[in-house]
Amino acid sequence: MVVNSAQAVADRYADFAWQQARGESDAHEELTARISQDPDFCDFLAVSLPHGNQQQPNLLLAAVRYLDGPHAEQGPRGDFAYRSWREWTIRHWDDVRDVMMRRLARTDEPARCATLLPVLARLPQPLALLEVGAAAGLCLHPDRYRYRYDGGPEFGDPDSPVVLPCRTSPGTPVPAAPPRIVWRAGLGLDPLDLSDPDDIRWLRALAWPGPGNDTTLGTGAGTGTGDAWSGSTGSSAGTGSGGDTGSGSRTGNSGHTGNRGASVADRARRQLAAIEAVRNAPPTPLVRGDLLHELPALAAQAPPEATLVVFHTGALTHLPLERREEFVRVVRSLLVDRPGHWVSQEHHSVLPWLPGPRPADARLLTLAVDGRPAALTEQHGRSVQWLAEPEPV
Repeated sequence: MVVNSAQAVADRYADFAWQQARGESDAHEELTARISQDPDFCDFLAVSLPHGNQQQPNLLLAAVRYLDGPHAEQGPRGDFAYRSWREWTIRHWDDVRDVMMRRLARTDEPARCATLLPVLARLPQPLALLEVGAAAGLCLHPDRYRYRYDGGPEFGDPDSPVVLPCRTSPGTPVPAAPPRIVWRAGLGLDPLDLSDPDDIRWLRALAWPGPGNDTTLGTGAGTGTGDAWSGSTGSSAGTGSGGDTGSGSRTGNSGHTGNRGASVADRARRQLAAIEAVRNAPPTPLVRGDLLHELPALAAQAPPEATLVVFHTGALTHLPLERREEFVRVVRSLLVDRPGHWVSQEHHSVLPWLPGPRPADARLLTLAVDGRPAALTEQHGRSVQWLAEPEPV
């Protein structure tokens, strides 16, 4: 049943423009700000979509881009362009709504591997990785990328087309090599198949448009993207926000606006290169199902001699609190009788019972091991701020 109001929709788009798109994508910032000030269109959205996850602004923006709507690449800029975008969206609403009802706004940010690596590399090896909330499984392959911390030497897979730069704070245990992974699997409500051109098209539609971001939607991942990415990225360690965590509690600006075009373009090229790297790897099982019901059976498939790591990055935001609490109980029960750890990388409001102070920058994610905060991380993988040493793992 539709229980939305036009004002609630307007508030959601205004929050998205200010809290998430600002400092990251000029196009998405302007578009969602204009939507928030368009009461007729907000009323149209309120009565046309169910309350909840289908009202996510990023889902609407991606659906129009997926369908090659006007200004799909750089976004509508200016009043005339916005009205053109609005008219096209309403005229093609049946198709747009169909995409929004069958797809999820769950992006895959491979650069988060750079913020996970200081934790993963310290765990007893080898590892069995199980990602909860997986989209295309790009974060399940930290051993297929190269890394560069603080401008230091690169390490990782020498043949990888992907280089992940990351800045760290003093005391961060920067690893010397990726972890050794002997098993990996993902679980999600709508996992994407990298051999399916339509799934790749959707994944690329979720990438935010910005200056220099050539994310022309095609049927394949393309070629040659590794060379484009493997040079200097120009990314800084700012604390920009993204569109897939969905927390309404973030405040303030990212301090990253001067380089927003470069960072958005870098992320698009990085995603293409990661898709190519993972598509050429042995297939990884991505299971479609509920995280509570399917998780125990999938975890049971992990080899017993490996350290099981159940991890998630920005995946629990849209679950009700009681479901998040039940999820934590399920994960802890899985690790009672076997070697393993629970690694979470979420906005602090998602797991509010975690100990420790709240980050001064509310856009940062909290990286925790077994419920103990270890670091604050920029959600696009650009920086790690290591906290006081957590209890031994």
